[in-house]
Amino acid sequence: MLRVVILRIRKVALVTRPARKQIKLITHYFHLKTYTTLDMEISSILQGGYQHPLSRSWQGSRQLTKSMFMYPIFVTDDPDASVVIPTLPGQRRWGVNQLEGFLAPLVQKGLRSVILFGVPLKCEKDECGSPADDPEGPVIQAIQKIRSLFPGLYIACDVCLCEYTSHGHCGLLHPDGTIHTEPSVTRIAQVALNYASAGAHCVAPSDMMDGRIQAIKRSLIDAGFGNRCTLMSYSAKFASGLYGPFRDAAGSAPAFGDRKCYQLPPSAKGLARRAIQRDVAEGADIIMVKPSLPYLDIIADAAQLAPDHPIACYQVSGEFAMVHAGATAGVYDLKAMAFETTESMVRAGATLILSYFTPEFLDWLST
Repeated sequence: MLRVVILRIRKVALVTRPARKQIKLITHYFHLKTYTTLDMEISSILQGGYQHPLSRSWQGSRQLTKSMFMYPIFVTDDPDASVVIPTLPGQRRWGVNQLEGFLAPLVQKGLRSVILFGVPLKCEKDECGSPADDPEGPVIQAIQKIRSLFPGLYIACDVCLCEYTSHGHCGLLHPDGTIHTEPSVTRIAQVALNYASAGAHCVAPSDMMDGRIQAIKRSLIDAGFGNRCTLMSYSAKFASGLYGPFRDAAGSAPAFGDRKCYQLPPSAKGLARRAIQRDVAEGADIIMVKPSLPYLDIIADAAQLAPDHPIACYQVSGEFAMVHAGATAGVYDLKAMAFETTESMVRAGATLILSYFTPEFLDWLST
């Protein structure tokens, strides 16, 4: 029909230039209209499904909820401490006596879980990390305090030796400075069991020693905690440049060398997959990937390799600080980017997110 219209116009004896221009416009209009209504496949039309804010929220297989967030907390051995951490916006080192005032408003807003990191400042560190499970140390004291104050709050404890060893590494060392795996695993399992005995609901070894999941699981079972304490493994923990603010907060930088011989190389996708499968076989109850945003593919791999396990990811200190820095510079809105980054983790397969944004999300998810 379009061609017929054009041919009839062309048969007019005198066609002025404005008329020719009009013909072109009519032709263009009919072409667009014909394509839009007739040529486009029905399956091509997607926008109708997310044209409304509510229908947009339905497009994700999972939505962010308050219970998906676990809040990392730094607890020091000064019981009255409330010390700002300059490289971690809004975060502090807390003393045990400050925990009630700090946590009560968050629990009231819907905080469901925390993970504790000990920051010993007064103790004498040694080669085997003896202060890690000191009954008078910050972690065990904090477990007992939180259990008494907030019985419904889920308490996880990071299990590592780096904050407590004189050399700052995550395990025990040979005389030449290399990791001595067997005694490291034994010591890590001992610390985990003592945290469970103190009342932790979950122990989370972040040391990356080979075989520690099996050793911890066996230790928990033998002591009667096999069905009373969750084992969350930092299965795919990469040697990342994003840990700097955490090491400032926890005082856990190594005194020499680095941790690249036991944390995973950033490019090692296959090695991460093997580590995930190993930890599942050794008895991990939750699989974790750390950091999060640069390793969304590994989170997706973890969800595929361990489909019957909860998948955790740690939005680490550098990721958190980076989002804040961009927002401060005016690059983007803080809330919008916090949502975008965490929603990408959920999209990749995470069901639990360890994040310093937890207090903000307790507010944002209430509105």
